[in-house]
Amino acid sequence: MLNLEIITEKVRKIAIEAGAFLRQERTNFHRERVEEKNSHDYVSYVDKESERRIVKELSALLPEAGFIAEEGSGNHGEEELYWLVDPLDGTTNYIHDNAPYCVSISLRNKKELLIGVVYEVCRKECFWAWKGSKAYLDGQEIHVSDVSAMDTAFIALGFPYNHEAYKPMALHLVQQLYGRVGGLRLQGAAAAEICYIAAGRFEARIEANLGPWDIAAGTLILMQAGGKVTDFDGGNTFYSGHQVLATNGKMHDLLLAVVKNGKE
Repeated sequence: MLNLEIITEKVRKIAIEAGAFLRQERTNFHRERVEEKNSHDYVSYVDKESERRIVKELSALLPEAGFIAEEGSGNHGEEELYWLVDPLDGTTNYIHDNAPYCVSISLRNKKELLIGVVYEVCRKECFWAWKGSKAYLDGQEIHVSDVSAMDTAFIALGFPYNHEAYKPMALHLVQQLYGRVGGLRLQGAAAAEICYIAAGRFEARIEANLGPWDIAAGTLILMQAGGKVTDFDGGNTFYSGHQVLATNGKMHDLLLAVVKNGKE
């Protein structure tokens, strides 16, 4: 029987150590060593080394668990447990020395998420939760906001790299929300921004075509803080990252109607 609280404490330390590595490397970062995985989708030597360190530590913590990691470290076969790791969420921000960027680590089994830890490097903030727990930021319990009206909602959007496929939805969201909500933001780090909803800083975040490692930890933290996450049809395929509507719960039906209209 896993003691999720104890494992979460150890994962927090791993995430914070990885964040310290990212912070240190940023002081002497070499942009000429950045690689382009796809159009405008970047990876650096820092992402790869951060992932190597995280996977090594997590492998020692739970040798029986597999991995789904953004840069391909580790492996996932038929293991009952597996980690989802984003060693540097917000790589483009990191390359340009722009906040936020973070480390995201989640543990799940074949049925559900068990642990979520997100360390936001720039603000030195650690968010975490485990199945059945409260959601925490640096040891303090956090909750979603009570905002339920469009005109006071603060909403984050994400524009994925495969712009041609997503452009119609992106334009629809801007057209429907710009001027109707309290504010729109593009910050470029899904894991951190979903945690910001959990802490009451945003009311929602909308994006598609993400990886499961981008959103696993943040979505568990958000749900434990009282929020809600679905795909653009209101279903639970959001775990794949293909479509992610994350909200404080109070705004969910309103925003679900908006994204559904964008698919028609």
